[in-house]
Amino acid sequence: MTKFIADPTFWEVFPEAQIHVLIVKGISNQQKQENDPYLIDLLAKGKEAAKGFLLEETFSQNPVIAEWRGAFSQFKIKKGVRSSIEALLKRVSQDREFHPINPLVDIYNSISLEFAVPCGGEDLQKIAGDIHLGQAVGGESFLPLGAEADAPALPGEIIYYDNEGAICRCLNWREAQRTMLTETTQEVIFFMESINSEQAQRANQAMQELKKRVAEYFGVEGNDFVVTVEESQVNS
Repeated sequence: MTKFIADPTFWEVFPEAQIHVLIVKGISNQQKQENDPYLIDLLAKGKEAAKGFLLEETFSQNPVIAEWRGAFSQFKIKKGVRSSIEALLKRVSQDREFHPINPLVDIYNSISLEFAVPCGGEDLQKIAGDIHLGQAVGGESFLPLGAEADAPALPGEIIYYDNEGAICRCLNWREAQRTMLTETTQEVIFFMESINSEQAQRANQAMQELKKRVAEYFGVEGNDFVVTVEESQVNS
């Protein structure tokens, strides 16, 4: 049984953080039809909702962006690394379209956009041992999505990792090819991050909507958990 454990080293950096976890099993991660209009519509609506978080003319002055840049300044990162939600909102600010990837990714991206929360997912059957969230020792193996060479984690970087190395670096910034969600994924674990009370309120709503959309699309109910410094472990 895979466990998710937020290490003490994570809480040292973010003692007020909240990590939502959703585990869903027994799914078929293939589009129900080519160019699935349901998924296209979800992404379009998410993009429109995201504009409500971009009211300042200067992109970096929008609260969601400023908060996550501040968060990333608290641990070791590669130069230029930004949170996953900043990357999505940047595309919105540039009026770029969001094209379907696969149902699980499309659904969690639509949630990220609508609620301005970082969200990601991993193939649970590709995880080696338990999943941890904490500070890297440094050198943890990591083959990024779309890359051909290993890009090991930096000492002190906040990563999701298992027995074989990092599965996501800098919180939800970049995920590994090894555990990425694909059309063959049957079991998924989602992570949703917040670092203050206002973000946590949005994440609470976002998680319930994520559960709803997953159930509607796949016909399978998931189990969700809230990980805090007091309750830092989840069994899958």
